[in-house]
Amino acid sequence: MTRRTRPPLALLVPAAVAALIALLPFVHLADRAFDEGLSRVWDEVWQRRTLELLLRSAALTITVTAACVVIGTAAAWLVVRSDLPGRRTLRVALLLPLAVPSYLSAFAWVSWRPELAGFTGAVLVLTCTSYPYVMLPTMAALARLDPAHDEVARSLGRGTWAVVRTVTLPQLRTSVSAGALLVALYVLSDFGAVAAMRYEVFTWVIYGAYRAGFDPTRAAILSSMLVMVALALVIAEDRTRGAATARVGAGTSRPAIPVRLGHARWPAFVAMATVVGAALAFPLWRIGVWAVSFDGADAVRRPLLAPLATTVGLGLAAAAVTVLLAIPVGVLAARHRSVAVRAIERSTFVAHALPGIVVAISLVFVGTRLLRPIYLETPLLVLGYVVLFLPLAVAAVRTSVEQSSARAEEVARSLGDPAWKVALRVTTPAALPGIAAGAAMVMLATMKELPVTLILRPTGTDTMATMLWRFTSVSDYGDAAPYALGLVLFAALPTAVLTAQHARDTHRRPTS
Repeated sequence: MTRRTRPPLALLVPAAVAALIALLPFVHLADRAFDEGLSRVWDEVWQRRTLELLLRSAALTITVTAACVVIGTAAAWLVVRSDLPGRRTLRVALLLPLAVPSYLSAFAWVSWRPELAGFTGAVLVLTCTSYPYVMLPTMAALARLDPAHDEVARSLGRGTWAVVRTVTLPQLRTSVSAGALLVALYVLSDFGAVAAMRYEVFTWVIYGAYRAGFDPTRAAILSSMLVMVALALVIAEDRTRGAATARVGAGTSRPAIPVRLGHARWPAFVAMATVVGAALAFPLWRIGVWAVSFDGADAVRRPLLAPLATTVGLGLAAAAVTVLLAIPVGVLAARHRSVAVRAIERSTFVAHALPGIVVAISLVFVGTRLLRPIYLETPLLVLGYVVLFLPLAVAAVRTSVEQSSARAEEVARSLGDPAWKVALRVTTPAALPGIAAGAAMVMLATMKELPVTLILRPTGTDTMATMLWRFTSVSDYGDAAPYALGLVLFAALPTAVLTAQHARDTHRRPTS
């Protein structure tokens, strides 16, 4: 249950630091957007072309988010609560598309069927790469829900699907809304998929304006509009978010008995297999097709090990720093809904809607003026990842804390423990599944990130993503194949480990 007590200073200070870091890009945006006066901002906002971009971006965001909510929620329920055939394997396979960069998936589809370019192709690719953002927190929530709620409803004569619709789904509102928000912000900020699919939205125009260098003021104004849209989404998610439902009775909840699907068992399996095929198997197949034209001797000579080591190292560093910053924000957002906490949480989310190139260029501005010692060094690159992916960790931590009981924290406080000790010894251990999920998502996103890496990386540093882009951007798919395959395989490892741990936690019967 959400608490109304005053936020403890021991959590509020580090959370405020996290919010300030997330807001760093806006130093540059504010400087650039108003460089030519307020009249230029007003003229740009009210252009017909700007309205068209807003409508196109909104259509793409709404469509993809709705599709991801349906697929992600259904997939999570099927692999956690039902007797779906092969559900343990599907649990891993359905999350592996997190390892596929959106631009790689887009190149795979458009190189196979060029006529997919446009709105349809962009929706297909972004849905395939984004639905795990809904599925992962929903799985974690389902694993923690007390099955007693469902059993009570069934004892009153409700059927399986009525129980799912009226009892289970309302308890998942917090997790689903958090995942939907991440999907919406990701779609708003994505450049690779819409560029490959030639679907013109805000990010494409912003990227063109920055790259050409002829109108950076317009790019900053359009970026600021994206921030306003993102802020509206964050506020809407906050207002529609439901409180987590407490378990029935005392003690430790037991695992739920899988719901029998009956005649729907195999159609559900086919549906989930189709999702895996489109989101994971198809891109891998296209990589294999590209590899046919690749010279094996050249593959041995390619510098694969160094980019791979750099990619993994940056992913681990970004995950560690981001999670440390996200924990106080997530705990406060779950337990203390004050005005200050709401402002901090929203501040960590809005930058996620900015295209990577905007974040990168903004940090170049900040780095050359305020952070000169780390300019074009690894710490500034990691800082860029933190700004982009902090919402992934915050949402995961917040959802996990909301799903955990506040009773143990109340007992610890009644014994005189200060707030920081309660958060460290009670709240954080209870939220470990969410923290692990957030770390995995940040690491995966970091391994795939391109614009920030290209602009902020130290001189001479390459990652798997930059090497992949170097070849795919000129349609040299044969040379890109080893980097594409390596990136997908190694980015899949954290996802596989995370889902395997989740499976063990779900099926382990607790002891009393």
